[in-house]
Amino acid sequence: MREPLPADMFDELCPSSLNPIRFGDKWAPLIIRCLEHGPRRFSELRVPLNRVTPKVLTQSLRSLERDGLVLRTVYAEATPHVEYELTPLGRSLLEPLAVAYAWVAEHWDELLDAREAYDDAARLDRAG
Repeated sequence: MREPLPADMFDELCPSSLNPIRFGDKWAPLIIRCLEHGPRRFSELRVPLNRVTPKVLTQSLRSLERDGLVLRTVYAEATPHVEYELTPLGRSLLEPLAVAYAWVAEHWDELLDAREAYDDAARLDRAG
């Protein structure tokens, strides 16, 4: 039995949400991180990725599969199920993602300040 993914793995203040470096779509790096320690079912991925709608999660998984980063395996057993796991190509992204996450953690305050300043300026432009 594998250890479940923690529900708070990606809380709202997670540095990954500020990461300006994109690997695939917005959710791809989070999915890749969830699959880092082995295959997972869709329902397992939904726990830490609770802010992602099932439709968008499905689209992201399909995109990652199309790019050769994720392998989707269908088990036609008494209780059929599907599991997703990283391919060797997908696993090769773990190191660059770790570097990107470290960069975000180092520049967290600057990123938040920049976004806040931008949003404030945009509000002023709309108001005036």
